[in-house]
Amino acid sequence: MGQYNAPLRDMQFVLHELLGVEAELKSMPTHAELDADTINSIAEEAGKFASEVTFPLNQSGDEEGCQLDKASGAVKAPNGFKEAYAAYVDAGWPALACDPEFGGQGLPEVVNNVLYEMLNSANQAWTMYPGLTHGAYAALRVHGTPELKALYLPKIVSGHWTGTMCLTESHCGTDLGMLRSKAEPNGDGSYAISGQKIFISAGEHDLAENIIHLVLARLPDAPVGTKGISLFIVPKFIPNADGSLGARNGIKCGALEHKMGIHGNATCVMNLDGATGWLVGEANKGLNAMFVMMNGARLGVGMQSLGLAEVAYQNSLAYAKDRIQMRSLTGPKAPDKPADPIIVHPDVRRMLLTQKAHVEGARAFTYWSGLQLDKEHYHPDEKVRKEAADLMALLTPIVKGFITEQSYVSTTLGMQIFGGHGYIKEWGMEQYVRDARINMIYEGTNGIQALDLLGRKVLSDMGAKLMKFGKMVTDLCKAEAGNEAMAEFIKPLAELGQDVQKVTMEIGQKAMKNADEVGAASVPYMHLVGHFVYAYFWARMAKIALEKEAEGPAGGAGDSNFYKSKLITARFYFQKMLPETAMNLKQIRSGAAPLMEMAEAMF
Repeated sequence: MGQYNAPLRDMQFVLHELLGVEAELKSMPTHAELDADTINSIAEEAGKFASEVTFPLNQSGDEEGCQLDKASGAVKAPNGFKEAYAAYVDAGWPALACDPEFGGQGLPEVVNNVLYEMLNSANQAWTMYPGLTHGAYAALRVHGTPELKALYLPKIVSGHWTGTMCLTESHCGTDLGMLRSKAEPNGDGSYAISGQKIFISAGEHDLAENIIHLVLARLPDAPVGTKGISLFIVPKFIPNADGSLGARNGIKCGALEHKMGIHGNATCVMNLDGATGWLVGEANKGLNAMFVMMNGARLGVGMQSLGLAEVAYQNSLAYAKDRIQMRSLTGPKAPDKPADPIIVHPDVRRMLLTQKAHVEGARAFTYWSGLQLDKEHYHPDEKVRKEAADLMALLTPIVKGFITEQSYVSTTLGMQIFGGHGYIKEWGMEQYVRDARINMIYEGTNGIQALDLLGRKVLSDMGAKLMKFGKMVTDLCKAEAGNEAMAEFIKPLAELGQDVQKVTMEIGQKAMKNADEVGAASVPYMHLVGHFVYAYFWARMAKIALEKEAEGPAGGAGDSNFYKSKLITARFYFQKMLPETAMNLKQIRSGAAPLMEMAEAMF
């Protein structure tokens, strides 16, 4: 089954030493009373829940999967999932980052990210049930009427009701402008909704008493395309005015998808046959309302991938220290044994350090992203809120696209370290690879994320949002310009910043003549900017490690091995991983011709 222990030391480093969350949160009246000790206590308890309650169900849930009763449409989750969810609800975890007005605890998103990293490490398939619910809460809180919020949000916040997002249909995939589901007015303020939705995660299960579906559909005479989509709330059971459960609604699971991974989560085909729903937000502007949940889900997928990469790293590291095979090229390191632990071999270390560098870079990036969300929602200064919103608009595709791709690489490296044992189910490593693979596909494939980044977030405003992140990098580079100890990090970071700026302008000029240039450049561009982001955070982490190293034990750096490890990992990232950007630049500059000049008939 393997192991999972919450990486609390590195979490605390990111939260308090890198991000200074306590001081940051004090600038927001909503969170001004929250201190570091409280945050650490929450993280410790979340770590215990993840490792003791949900992690033991990960492998068994994968093996059992979900079971559908075709006659009733009811779905049973794997054994233990329901009991684990009840414990999750009883402990108050669903309410952690929700508004106290609806029964929430009002804690910041950055703390919620810490919780979800651990839950995803322990059991991604299980975590999808409460994770999607939090997204439904966010969308309804922003766009629901006061009546809908009063009726639904307290039950969603408490965790007694879960939520889903019902977008995709078999014929349209990402192109939601083609969806056909219909919503007919009932004459009483409600609508009769008919259609079929596919790939609905957590669409039906036995964990909670009610499931709240957010469904995209078309009103009669709606405009064609995405401008004619509306959003509706469609409950499994229609609640009575007092919140008790009423009649069973006309939305049911017609089939379960048989998937490569995340077997413990019910991925459903949902059939709507005149199901009763209520409009959320404005008519024909449903995508605007649904984007609250969709963007939240994209950030959530980044947390899923971080979680999987972390647990894969923990297990491959433990295996590399224990497994003996061959001797070190420089002579025996364990002369009392018939062979050396495989961690002595350079290529095994390459794989381990690649995992470690990605995980710690992604943790810094995602926790910083959570803090930006808190600033966007709660900072009293409108300028700060706007700055945070722009940065998150720019970087959400990087969280979703770049982190998921790097994490898939990390899980496969973890499996590789196990050798043949990694390919065998009992060790658990192949499950991480299978589970990680979906993260590059759902919530908008990574190709779509790359197009969103380059086309909508960078070129559409002439690079204004990109320049805001670039200024953060420039400020760091200027501040450390005279620090010789930081030169090995600052020089390549500054050079990459110039490369990003220059190649972005080149793409923009080419795109004016041929729009396919954007599509051809988008994926390597996403990787380029992803490394730009990672390099920024690794440079900042290296700075802290150098300062602690200089202080020595007398200066409070008693945990010297932690900072030495951080500095070595930073050097590995800059010397062994960041050079991938040279390849990205060449791929971008090669243009669209190598992709588009071949006629379809020639394939």
